[in-house]
Amino acid sequence: MTTVAHAKPAPYTFDARRTALVVIDMQRDFIEPGGFGEALGNDVSLLAGIVPTVARLLAHARAQGWLVVHTRESHAPDLSDCPPAKRLRGAPSARIGDVGPMGRILIRGEPGNAIVDALAPHAGELVIDKPGKGAFYATRLGEELAARGITHLVFAGVTTEVCVQTSMREANDRGYTCLLIEDATASYIPAFRDAAIAMMHSQGGIVGWTATLDSLLEAV
Repeated sequence: MTTVAHAKPAPYTFDARRTALVVIDMQRDFIEPGGFGEALGNDVSLLAGIVPTVARLLAHARAQGWLVVHTRESHAPDLSDCPPAKRLRGAPSARIGDVGPMGRILIRGEPGNAIVDALAPHAGELVIDKPGKGAFYATRLGEELAARGITHLVFAGVTTEVCVQTSMREANDRGYTCLLIEDATASYIPAFRDAAIAMMHSQGGIVGWTATLDSLLEAV
């Protein structure tokens, strides 16, 4: 067993054999200039800034033998899994399925839907395409984790208050013990990131634990 002594709100203990790292939506369309995120008026450098930290976290997870999971928010080319209530939000020229600088926005197989090169999945790692914000909704993630006996999840990725928080809350409801790596997650709106992190570990860890990457690395 390993304990992260400086986690909030209390030390976080896990068994590497039953632990998975879940990296949420580190996709080109959200992180790189010219992508969907920038088209919506966001400063994508705020998300790009965590790529080196997420890369260090990935290297650690791989070295420790954790299961590694990557997610992508993505939809079928015919948009059959994208409800109109989701697609019709935002600017008319930058909606899901529209053609952007990196191909059709949030469509599987398009260049912008890919995970950034620095964090590319390795052979054998799970890649989960999710049509919603949460990683469990309408995906096989729950079944894949159960088949491997996973009980603890470590989260990273973007954005903190949307897909990361939704996925971690879904995991908490399913009985997983969750840790968010604070400096391996980001938002286009930093105040939202800070508030989401505070929400997760408040009230005795109502959603889960949070810690810095250095705190995790010191635990080994």
